Amino acid sequence: MPDAYIVGAGQTEFGTFPSESYRTLFAEAFEAAVESVDGPIDAGDVDEAVVGTLGVGGRQLGLSAPAVTEHVGLHNVPSTRVENACAAGGFAVRQAVQAIESGIADVVLAGGVEVMSDMSGDATKYWLGVSGETEWERLTGTTFSGVYAQMASAYLDRYDATTEDLSRVAVKNHANGAKNPKAHLDFACSLADATDAPTVADPLNLYHCCPTSDGAAAVLLASGDVVGEYTDERVRVAGVGAASDRVGLADRDSYTAISASKEAGTRAYEMAGVGPADLDFAEVHDCFAIAELVAYEDLGFCDPGEGATLLREGVTDPGGDLPVNTSGGLKSKGHPIGATGTGQLVEAFDQLTGNAGERQLDDPTYGLAHNVGGSGGATVVHVLEREAAR
Repeated sequence: MPDAYIVGAGQTEFGTFPSESYRTLFAEAFEAAVESVDGPIDAGDVDEAVVGTLGVGGRQLGLSAPAVTEHVGLHNVPSTRVENACAAGGFAVRQAVQAIESGIADVVLAGGVEVMSDMSGDATKYWLGVSGETEWERLTGTTFSGVYAQMASAYLDRYDATTEDLSRVAVKNHANGAKNPKAHLDFACSLADATDAPTVADPLNLYHCCPTSDGAAAVLLASGDVVGEYTDERVRVAGVGAASDRVGLADRDSYTAISASKEAGTRAYEMAGVGPADLDFAEVHDCFAIAELVAYEDLGFCDPGEGATLLREGVTDPGGDLPVNTSGGLKSKGHPIGATGTGQLVEAFDQLTGNAGERQLDDPTYGLAHNVGGSGGATVVHVLEREAAR
């Protein structure tokens, strides 16, 4: 079975772009990915394409993958849309890896795109809500901030954590995002800013919630049989894990953990032959501040209930033992649903190839990307490894 390698990755800025369309955003990300490849690569090299998108606003729900891939010159290339809510982009990469490992393709494009800023707030809440449980969440008026607020309330009640710890997540990620030219909310904030903000859904306030963003990201993967044609600096997809769970929060066994994340992480670690202690950094799905604390625990960075301690002690800061969300995370970098998972892998690729600019860590070897759909109905985890140059 051939290994899959990331040979190029790129993204647009995440933000609000009224003059752009889903096609132009995707084209920009694709071009950035092509330009990041060491050797020559063009559209004719791509054997298959997978595109993650929710289709917010209803634009081109049918044949949305061919609609963007033909725009960048991928004619007669099999193009497939993946929809798994906020994890669509991560699952697109997983499907690309599977295509390579199966031997069907040597070079695969995995991309994601979303336009979310051209609707009213009420319409946006509707499109976000379609990824929740329909009868007992969305149709009864529950928003995703409300769902995660329930998780946060349960967590704060059960463990030694406070709303100030939720604000610490925002402070850390905004500090990272302030160094990221692609970030939507590219500014730092103080703990007071992040603590005293208006309430969105108690106990979550404005600084505990990610923005809704426009953007696209793209990752080019190649099999071990041909990777040498494109680069000598190899970033291998060492492990992939995915799992699903009940879509509705009320049907789950726990409000303070996401079982799909635990299972996906376990599978990715087993495939890679590494564990949490081997990681040099991680990009985790922090759509709300509570989601980052829960991710620390689900992915084995610490025991249940110790996420806040990890944060307070600076372990997940850029200078800590396990930096988390050097990109700024969803909280600062932004959350264009279909592009989020691929965007996480762009950051991981940049870190492992030494191209993360001001955010660059010191000689990382292993990185993890964790992408969650909805409030935990689906999760995908990738472990990447930088191999020695050949």
